[in-house]
Amino acid sequence: MRTQENIPVRLQDYRPFPFAISHTSLVFDLAPSRTVVTARLILDRRPFEWANGEALRLDGIGLELISIELDGRPLTPQEYVLEEGGLILKDVPDSFKLETKVAINPAANTALSGLYMSAGRFCTQCEAEGFRHITFWPDRPDVMSRFHVRVEAPEVEFPTLLSNGNRVAIGAYEDGRHWAAWDDPHLKPSYLFALVAGGFDTLEDQFITRSGRTVDLTIYVDKGAASRAIYAMDALKRSMKWDEEVFGREYDLDIFNIVAVSDFNFGAMENKGLNIFNSALLLADETTATDADYEAIEAVVAHEYFHNWSGNRVTCRDWFQLSLKEGFTVFRDQEFSADQRSRAVKRIKDVKALRARQFPEDSGPLAHPVRPKSYVKIDNFYTATIYEKGAEIIRVLQTLVGRDAFLDGANFYFDEYDGTAATIEDWLYAMRTATGNPLHGIERWYDQAGTPSLEATSDYDDQTQRLTIRFQQSTPDTPGQTAKSWVPLPISMAFFGPDGAPLQLRLADTDVAADDWLIPMASSTLELQFEGAAERPIVSYMRGFSAPVRLITNHSDADLALLAACDTDPFVRWESTQTIARKTLLGVAKSLAAGQEAEVPQDLSRAFQGALSAAAQDPAFAALLLRLPDVSELMQLQPACDPSNLQTARASVRRLLADQLDKELSACFALYDPAQAFSASAAAAGQRALMAACLDLLCASGTDRAAMRAENTFFAARNMTDMMSALDGLSQFGGPRYHGALAAFKDKFSDNALVMDKWFRVQAMAVCEDPLETFMKLRSDPSFTLLNPNRVRALGGAFASGNPAAFHRVDGAGYQAIADLIADVDSTNGALAARLGTVFESCSRVNEPRQRLAKTTLQSLLDRNSLSPNTREILSKIYDGLIG
Repeated sequence: MRTQENIPVRLQDYRPFPFAISHTSLVFDLAPSRTVVTARLILDRRPFEWANGEALRLDGIGLELISIELDGRPLTPQEYVLEEGGLILKDVPDSFKLETKVAINPAANTALSGLYMSAGRFCTQCEAEGFRHITFWPDRPDVMSRFHVRVEAPEVEFPTLLSNGNRVAIGAYEDGRHWAAWDDPHLKPSYLFALVAGGFDTLEDQFITRSGRTVDLTIYVDKGAASRAIYAMDALKRSMKWDEEVFGREYDLDIFNIVAVSDFNFGAMENKGLNIFNSALLLADETTATDADYEAIEAVVAHEYFHNWSGNRVTCRDWFQLSLKEGFTVFRDQEFSADQRSRAVKRIKDVKALRARQFPEDSGPLAHPVRPKSYVKIDNFYTATIYEKGAEIIRVLQTLVGRDAFLDGANFYFDEYDGTAATIEDWLYAMRTATGNPLHGIERWYDQAGTPSLEATSDYDDQTQRLTIRFQQSTPDTPGQTAKSWVPLPISMAFFGPDGAPLQLRLADTDVAADDWLIPMASSTLELQFEGAAERPIVSYMRGFSAPVRLITNHSDADLALLAACDTDPFVRWESTQTIARKTLLGVAKSLAAGQEAEVPQDLSRAFQGALSAAAQDPAFAALLLRLPDVSELMQLQPACDPSNLQTARASVRRLLADQLDKELSACFALYDPAQAFSASAAAAGQRALMAACLDLLCASGTDRAAMRAENTFFAARNMTDMMSALDGLSQFGGPRYHGALAAFKDKFSDNALVMDKWFRVQAMAVCEDPLETFMKLRSDPSFTLLNPNRVRALGGAFASGNPAAFHRVDGAGYQAIADLIADVDSTNGALAARLGTVFESCSRVNEPRQRLAKTTLQSLLDRNSLSPNTREILSKIYDGLIG
């Protein structure tokens, strides 16, 4: 049984650190198995009455203490306490200098937190609490210092020596070692510290700021990979220009460096002046990266750069304020990508990601507020709620105050809190002060877990020609929270007549009339009445997805069909089509469970026909319209579900649609020219996305003709996007064609780890043949490794999240397979294992027999005394939320 409990960190217990550290000097004598770190700190007691006489407590884990000096005097062991989590000096003066010298073993650091080795190079990851694995320091975001860093290493093995800030000096020793000194003029917390040492190829460029300064830009990559960083460099320069033009923020150092590493727990890290990236989110060319990769690179490069202000210059006071930097910066990168590409398509993709990742999290055992009240391991709170829901709150705020006023508030925030560690209250104070808007109730978005439901009911009176709309919002109970209050909602609406034409209505008993309406809802209920429609209007709600809610309406099937065909808001057109599809799929699942035939209503077929007929106008949008909701989304809508039944229903509907629309799909597919020159532009990507959507649906027919078409597309592909689209299509069939393509793919790309991740992923998500048997074979493949997070996610994460019917097998074998993988990963990387463990959250939505099997499987994991605190925290919460 579970016997190990961890003491949580609580927001209510926050207290400032009793000492300020004005300057930090670090010297690294690098060696893979024994690096010596010398830290010199200048400390002053803070002027708080309670700080008088306080001991100095520094965090430190896994450090071999070599020496310690206070004001130049060596300390004896009796003058300090060395404990498991750090170092304590009980009797220190109000102002003093402290020097510690420690030894660490980067080569043995498989957790990839702190200083570690990746492909023979030194690199760091210090967020959230990695710096304590490097030296003794108060490893918390509200302690900010100026850092001066000197890095020493053998020049032949480690010719490049990097750290934060500007490089101020270099030199060499006679023994073949060399050194570089770096100075960061800006205050920063320890989580933003970075160091890299090794051999690289480089891609160099420059950016001229709006004030005329020249910034040297360099991307460091594996030997021979510089050409694959060209798109990332272009994205960086566009990001710098965009932030100047939109937010008025200029870069503040002389250089900006980015390093690509192959072993990284996260996507990227915004260390001041030295961003460190997972190679998967930096390297791309047409033969190795898909359009989705290009989009992700553009977004993540922008995200990490934008952190220079929203996260670095203004950081967060404590980790409970994490969304203050992450949610805000996600919003900024979303806006950047929307300006670079199609704003409508980008918005729909963001909503799809929110619903796929955050909505389930917000309704399950892992639900937590955007600002949680407590945590055991902060690594476990780098979640979709913190990031994506946090971004949606920023968007709600912008919608409520207007874009211009929002930008005024953002700039007030940057200027007012520059160089400090801020809180969500500081952010909201800046917004209220700059805009004059009281923003009543906005704090509840941060403090309440759960996705609000908004019920909208419209009623038209033929005699008075008056339309009444009643809104009611509620937020369901979540673990530890009940009786939620209302949250402010911006409700964006428009009206359409029975012929699909937009209508201008007047708010009843006023002179206010408009085509588009933005109504702020600041209560649990709201009733509105409109006049001016001779016939019953159809209401278009939550246009542009104006708030992150689950919308429930009394729209008829005919209403949805009209909105899908005629609404001028792309999101509502897409959402109406998806709503028709959801109703169809759930209805077919119910029919199949009762032994009845599956049927596709005309409304869904017509919606798909409409998408195909208008595909040339916006191929990327049409591609989104042609994709049915996946099984994971349907699981959110059907309590105590059977994922196998939902998968069968989805396959049946897809097959019927493929048969009904074969002519139109084939004609649209034939318009694509696979031999055309590759472009990474949004327009070209949209054409490839449309081809892929058509091919995907054609393959659902199960015909040999469709399989042959996919096979021909695979071998004729001149870019990775087309190749993966064809391989996805072939994965619906299995058999010789599929395995022949897989063999050809592996033969061509076996020496490219990032591309081979795609090879693992497509097989892990394939529903053909026996998915669990495929998973076990891939686990024993020589190229699978537990030590590379990308590879673990490509297999374990893809199988559990992308193949729900296989993961939720009725015999529990899918649960056991992932549990075994988690146990193996946890022995070397607890943070990665914990993140993989979140896939069990979906077990809270399956039927009781499956939940009991999952709970038994989790029990066996929790019984392991060696389980890491990260993984134990996640699995314990999920365990407690399951039946059994």
